[in-house]
Amino acid sequence: MSLLRTLHDALLRLNQLERRFDPFFRPLFDGLFREPLARAAQRLINARRKPEGLGIAEERELPGEAECIAAIIEDMGAYMRDHYQPGSYERAGNTKTHGVVRAAFTVRDDVPPALRHGVFARPQTFRAYVRFAGPGPASPPDIDDVGVLSIGMKLMGVPGPKLLDDERFTQDFTGISTPTFTTPNVIENRKLQRQIRKGTPLFYFISPFDPHLLDGVMQGLWARTQRSPLETEYWSCVPYLLGPGQAMQYMVRPRSRRRSRIPRLPFRPPDNYLREAMARTLAREDVVLDFLVKLQTDAYAMPVENASVRWPDALSPWIPVATLHIPKQTFDSPAQLAFASSLSLNPWHCIAEHRPLGNQNRGRRTIYQTLSRLRQSMNATPHVEPTGDEVF
Repeated sequence: MSLLRTLHDALLRLNQLERRFDPFFRPLFDGLFREPLARAAQRLINARRKPEGLGIAEERELPGEAECIAAIIEDMGAYMRDHYQPGSYERAGNTKTHGVVRAAFTVRDDVPPALRHGVFARPQTFRAYVRFAGPGPASPPDIDDVGVLSIGMKLMGVPGPKLLDDERFTQDFTGISTPTFTTPNVIENRKLQRQIRKGTPLFYFISPFDPHLLDGVMQGLWARTQRSPLETEYWSCVPYLLGPGQAMQYMVRPRSRRRSRIPRLPFRPPDNYLREAMARTLAREDVVLDFLVKLQTDAYAMPVENASVRWPDALSPWIPVATLHIPKQTFDSPAQLAFASSLSLNPWHCIAEHRPLGNQNRGRRTIYQTLSRLRQSMNATPHVEPTGDEVF
């Protein structure tokens, strides 16, 4: 086991070294090769799939799903207990907070009729908090992470009953900076969490006995040395209802094409350079991101239960339905960063019109809530449902 761990750590150090040179060649590589390679990987992923016999927005529980979810909670909880002390517990996923910022989520007045459901039913503006974070479960210096970012948006003042009763007026949307999820389903996610607990997550992708190379390719094509959490796209990766009988995925896309400079490369930049890049941007200007949705139009080509499959643009275009406006602000005070510990972001903080779909989302309901309660109890930071009136 020690030999395998040594090999894993050597591969990880090589990846971290590549991160320091990535910005010098990555734009050219992405422009020439990312889409062709992604399409090839998707063809191979789809060639191994069998028809599920499901309709639009239809779900089906996987064999052993509940047991896998319980095992994921056990392994992620054990990781937290093994790596953190009471008072300093971090999230088991989407771990390192780069910043929690105030924002306004404004529904557009030109939303097509078929999409006017839930929060998109009419033009309106919701106050929001947006948490930008790293992938986790560790919280390394930014240059040493795996090159994936996450976003969590909490809309406030949303009327109507919620599917989780620990918050009454919120709607959460979450995403990561890759268009497909790390694992296709909770069965495979259980295997990943087991490797993370052992300290060998790379072996989930490259094990000769049970490889997940194609998922690794899809993640690697979008994992990169990030310049700023405000300058990348985020995808839901998994589906949600958009009113009765309709499924959607969503993405968040920045309007500005400005790109921050990463200081000191190819030497080590500051440990928290991503937060510092956000702070510089929001000290001088507002940031606007578009919120877009894609409808499921083909139940096989755009599956609900397999998060490794990218829903093809050719079958359903991305349609802008809202804007996320982040005004100029100072957000990096100790009090505002600490506020992140009291926030619980869970896609099941939602109205019924946006119910999460698929096994990964079904797992999230219990996984996120259980681990959030563990973290907050160990840190003595009770869960807070924000109103937008908080003072830092």
